[in-house]
Amino acid sequence: MRDMRAEIPAKLKGHSLGAGRPYPLGATFNGEGVNFAVFSAHADRVELCLFSEDGRQERARIPLKERDGDIWHVYVAGLGPGTQYGYRVHGPYKPQDGHRFNPNKLLIDPYAKQLAGRLNWNDAVMGYRVGDPRADLSFDPADSAPFVPKSVVADPSFDWGDDAPPRIRRSDVVLYEAHAKGLTRTHPDIPPDIAGTYRALASEPVLDHLARLGVTTIELLPVHAFVDDRFLIERGLKNYWGYQSIGFFAPEPRYMSHGALWEFQTMVRRLHAAGFEVVLDVVYNHTGEADELGPTLAFRGLDNASYYRLQDNRRYYVNDTGTGNTLNVAHPMVLKMVMDSLRYWVEVMHVDGFRFDLATVLAREAHGFDRHGGFLDAVRQDPVLAGAKLIAEPWDIGPGGYQLGAWPHPFQEWNDRYRDGVRRFWRGDDLMTAELAKRLLGSADEFDHSGRSATASVNFITAHDGFTAEDLVSYTVKRNLANGEGDRDGNNENYGDNMGFEGPTLDPGIRAARDLRKRNLLATLFLSQGTPMLLAGDEIGNSQGGNNNAYAQDNETGWVGWSDPDDVLRRFVARLAAMRRAHPVLRQRMFLHSRPRTRDGLPDLFWRLPDGTVPTSADWQDEAWRTLCVEIRTSSETPDYAASDDVVFAVFNAGSETAVTLPDCPEGQVWEAILDTTEPEAGPYVWTGRRITAPAQSVLAFARTSSRKDPA
Repeated sequence: MRDMRAEIPAKLKGHSLGAGRPYPLGATFNGEGVNFAVFSAHADRVELCLFSEDGRQERARIPLKERDGDIWHVYVAGLGPGTQYGYRVHGPYKPQDGHRFNPNKLLIDPYAKQLAGRLNWNDAVMGYRVGDPRADLSFDPADSAPFVPKSVVADPSFDWGDDAPPRIRRSDVVLYEAHAKGLTRTHPDIPPDIAGTYRALASEPVLDHLARLGVTTIELLPVHAFVDDRFLIERGLKNYWGYQSIGFFAPEPRYMSHGALWEFQTMVRRLHAAGFEVVLDVVYNHTGEADELGPTLAFRGLDNASYYRLQDNRRYYVNDTGTGNTLNVAHPMVLKMVMDSLRYWVEVMHVDGFRFDLATVLAREAHGFDRHGGFLDAVRQDPVLAGAKLIAEPWDIGPGGYQLGAWPHPFQEWNDRYRDGVRRFWRGDDLMTAELAKRLLGSADEFDHSGRSATASVNFITAHDGFTAEDLVSYTVKRNLANGEGDRDGNNENYGDNMGFEGPTLDPGIRAARDLRKRNLLATLFLSQGTPMLLAGDEIGNSQGGNNNAYAQDNETGWVGWSDPDDVLRRFVARLAAMRRAHPVLRQRMFLHSRPRTRDGLPDLFWRLPDGTVPTSADWQDEAWRTLCVEIRTSSETPDYAASDDVVFAVFNAGSETAVTLPDCPEGQVWEAILDTTEPEAGPYVWTGRRITAPAQSVLAFARTSSRKDPA
């Protein structure tokens, strides 16, 4: 290591420099100093900038004179955790060639484990002169350092004690999609000083609620550091959901009360101790730097031509994400960054899995979507990620972007066809009974190939993107004016049904119909094969006032409202989760295809008309058929040693009151009614007859049990 003390700026006297090492990337504290390493393939010169403790004053600039391949590095002795820093990178400013270097712009370290400060939307954060007729072809000399977040040298060490991942079997998982702030911001039992933070997510009131509810895995909307879009700030709004990542290693500071990594780590440790998994919604498809008219905050100024997918003319960005840019995951160093980030969150932050936003972007090669492409192969072979849960949002707006069912094992997928099919069946749309049958069975038509299991289908009725369950039964038209986009944003077709009145109402008949519809939707979810996902707040009747795109509503609209929770619905959802746990046939790994089983020669599934007969081809095409009955047994593909004697008979009646014939039971057994959505708090009871009456608009479920139980 050659002596570089002669090159130390005056304000850094006492801090000797060394060549450092090219790996690991980022800022790494070794107990005596910090090694800095950053990637840029096209830069001419890289400078490390060190700042005062408050991040306001730039104290020193250190040239990174050591370069191994495309990694620039230096070691600074005497520095430690808490040091604020950034980079300035010199090189050609030639947007038409794909290069946008501007050393006047302070850059966030892509590998920063912690950030300090918020983005201030001053024109100085742009690499070009705002208002110049040449637009992004112009060059801006203003210093952006006062206006951008600073990277922070972090000490990620933490006393994890005996923490261990719960490793919940996929067949037992019940996902709970929640926002790190929104779930707790208004909870009456959470202290105001931590409400809306990571610590609040693992507070006793939340842990108790999750435990009573029966969910197993909390799926958090993005917690990677992100920026608020300029157009939102100008409207007096914020980016609430967080899908504008600017740091793939740093937790978002706005959910911290002390600005420290231990807050996130403590959250994970407490959730694990209570038996819950933590899955992160991650956004590796684009960054918060937007298109050619966006800010220069990190990747653009470090090496625009490497980090982003550019069009043939090199000035403009490929926009398969709808956000202005697309990360170039096909580049080995960008892929490495994504893989390093995933491993970091598993190894250092102890999370249990990931949900990949607009995942098709990550699997798109030069020739199109490739289920054996570089990213998917890298993830699937990585030993650190071997036990992590991996969930894809299987679409984007690029060419061939819709890829539901195309992902390889062990990926699970958000299933929008399940969402739409179930909504339309209960809305009363024609010819949806056959569609419901497909979705009840884990969407085998999409997922039963290549050794995949029924749990590959992540079933949901609602998610953060769209109506809540309460709004789904209260509105037929979205109400997004508060977003400031003239109600043009958000999905126009939600398959909602207001039950006769648009919006809130005190009419008892309409309220009762809405409550029943919510119970039918949720009961269908928990009776379906696949992995159920519940949207946080749906269990207590949370509404967003008809806003189906609350991405900018960091307020009472977007937050879960705890002021008047629907306790009847909450208990009903808990009952559904308990029912699913109690009956293995409702959460099978193997698909059901009405094929005979080796153990008894009986098919693993029987479809029935209400009168007990088998539906014909004509029945499946009958527009008037609204009552689907199904008897579910252990799959014929399940080995005998893992088979269960569990049998469930379910009725989904989207029509009027209907007489239903129950299947025969073997001698010594009877049917026990375990669910009736029209009587949400009625207990199980034994049914000794063969005929029942399915109330209008209802879901019923029966389980075979010993006849030694006392009949009702």
